[in-house]
Amino acid sequence: MARDSGYGIFVTTKTELEVIEWDQGWDYMQKGFTKLKRILEGLSESQFTSEENMMLYTTIYNMCTQKPPYDYSWQLYDKYREVLDEYITSAVLPSLRNKHDEFLLLEFVKRWETHKVMVRWLSFFFNYLDRFFVCRRSLPKLREVGLTRFRDLVYRAVKANVRAAVIAIINQEREGEQIDIALLKNVVNIFVEMGMGQTDAYEEDFEAHMLQATSEYYSRRASSWILEDSCPEYISKAEECLRRERDRVSHYLHSSSEQKLIEKVQFELLVVYSGPLLEKDISGCRALLRDDQVEDLSRMYRLYNKIPRGLEPIARLFREHVIAEGITLVQQTENAANDHSSNGSGMREQIYVKEIAELHDKFMAYVSDCFMNHSLLRRAIKEAFEFICNKTVAGSSCAELLVALCDNILKTGGREKSSDEAVEETLEKVVKLLPYISDKNLFAEFYRKKLARRLLFNQSSNEDLEKSTLGKLKQQCGGQFTSKMEGMVTDLTLARENRTGFEEYLHSNPNVNPGMDLTVTVLTTGFWPSYKSFDLNLPAELVKCVEVFKGFYETKTKNRKLTWIYSLGTCNIIGKFEAKVIELVASTYQAALLLLFNCADRWSYSEIFTQLNLNHDDLVRILHSLSCAKYKILVKEPNTNTILPNDTFEFNSKFTHKMRRIKIPLPPVDETKEVIEDVDKDKRYAIDAAVVRIMKSRKALRHHELVVGCVEQLEHMFKPDIRAIKKRIEDLIARDYLERDKENLKMIRYLA
Repeated sequence: MARDSGYGIFVTTKTELEVIEWDQGWDYMQKGFTKLKRILEGLSESQFTSEENMMLYTTIYNMCTQKPPYDYSWQLYDKYREVLDEYITSAVLPSLRNKHDEFLLLEFVKRWETHKVMVRWLSFFFNYLDRFFVCRRSLPKLREVGLTRFRDLVYRAVKANVRAAVIAIINQEREGEQIDIALLKNVVNIFVEMGMGQTDAYEEDFEAHMLQATSEYYSRRASSWILEDSCPEYISKAEECLRRERDRVSHYLHSSSEQKLIEKVQFELLVVYSGPLLEKDISGCRALLRDDQVEDLSRMYRLYNKIPRGLEPIARLFREHVIAEGITLVQQTENAANDHSSNGSGMREQIYVKEIAELHDKFMAYVSDCFMNHSLLRRAIKEAFEFICNKTVAGSSCAELLVALCDNILKTGGREKSSDEAVEETLEKVVKLLPYISDKNLFAEFYRKKLARRLLFNQSSNEDLEKSTLGKLKQQCGGQFTSKMEGMVTDLTLARENRTGFEEYLHSNPNVNPGMDLTVTVLTTGFWPSYKSFDLNLPAELVKCVEVFKGFYETKTKNRKLTWIYSLGTCNIIGKFEAKVIELVASTYQAALLLLFNCADRWSYSEIFTQLNLNHDDLVRILHSLSCAKYKILVKEPNTNTILPNDTFEFNSKFTHKMRRIKIPLPPVDETKEVIEDVDKDKRYAIDAAVVRIMKSRKALRHHELVVGCVEQLEHMFKPDIRAIKKRIEDLIARDYLERDKENLKMIRYLA
């Protein structure tokens, strides 16, 4: 006895005389094949015994190992295929021919499983042939040949019907019917196995057709749903369909189909009808935003975020809706301003700023909660609020309105009566709007003017709040933005130290006496807004005060020059009227004018003009405040409300008031024009500095590149006008900071 070391089959070694002829050996094998077919067909037949298995294997072994011409390896290799072909032709194909739908699939799966069993048995019988003959001649393995015969004879014959049946059952499941998932999984696996290790058969013979059928199915459904359902109902159905399609892949389709299948469903349900769906009048994207339908907006985002460029229409509608809401607030504010609302001058505008801030918070919540901070939606809200915040409202820019609200909150006696926490929150909201303003330097200049008034006239309600607000502005816009404002706050601290030093100076020098209580605030020119400074002819009482303080200041420093800003000064004057004595709180200009009436009871306009050395406009304002306004300290002839050069003025000794102390206000001056002029001047300086910085580092640059670089450097503060930049470049060329290249006029060179 000899043993085959590969499979443990015991075979009898034959002598050279025991040659098996072809007919003898094949007849014996045919009997074995016939028995195998009957077993596979479920006919009455006993199972193979171990002796029968061994004899069938031994017969093939002997027929392959005989010496030529009795080596029948080639004939057996061909016969292996013929056996399979004969079985397929006689038994398999007839069983499939008259079957349809699910019955076809059941029979198809059964025949495939039977075929694999048959291939395993035959591969066992022909094992020696497979191990040696096939390998030596690089022929296809017997198992591969067996599977190929099924593919060529059975699969190709019935694949169209099988595919149609599978797609029909999938559509039944989509309609809510119960199906045999295991059956579909087995059928789909056959499509995969027919690729012999590749997925091309599955993709070409099944997947492509299934995807086409899916498109057609959902196209029909979408055309119906878009007419019947609201937007929330539609997107809810779409989300459920996508979930079920993913389940379908996990249950019985190949995993490689998931992305393709989802894309088909997304295209038919969401892309094709995105316009009509998102713009539905009653229930579309605008309606969801209007009605705060957070859950539906989140679902819409989840669905469209997975589609290339799917969020673009949502971002567009979101931007348009935000702009529309903002424009509505603008129109309401302008209507209220035109109607002279009972809230009083400026109140409606401040309410507008709060409403815009609340609108911003509301839609930022949508961006973070519903739209997961997606960059496209963040850009949409940025563009929307840039549009809103750069519109003029009732004649005022948004920068002015933001500053007015801050001023109202921070100054003493402002209309805001809230806790510090509520005030902090409001200021935080205001600062969040600042990045949307194109001219941030306009805001900075307005804020600096208001801050100066609060600080200089002790109108700031809370110093900590002032510093906190500056901190917020610094965090939002950078240190350069708030450097001057922080310098103003620091200046006031130093000024208080100066005042203390002045008091100590007076106390230690009894012979130095200003003749009245005097408080002077010394400021640093670079930090504070520019103020008009006139050589006012001060009354003798005030001249002495100025000289005393100058003497004190010179003891501290001899290298600094004091410039007196009388427009910011105040004086308390005792007015002796017939009825009673009244203390008048007046500006330095008003006090200087009133003190003239200690010398004479009657003064003409021209005499006052000469005495005080003021310009016409300022003098008219002062005279108007004293003779035509609420408190008529002076009597004007003629008695009109207009100040003219021929008017005369007399002290009104009969003036009286129920209060013993009154403040005489000056007519308000609109500083807007002056601020805008100052800002425009600063812009020119900023452009010049940016151009020089760029050229100093680059030495030579094309004109267009210089303009672009300048815009990039300045856009964080304001939106520079291209024409203004070009004009400043020409000015710098004229001033010999730059020059044009003689050979290429588009090239600009820096002159060191």
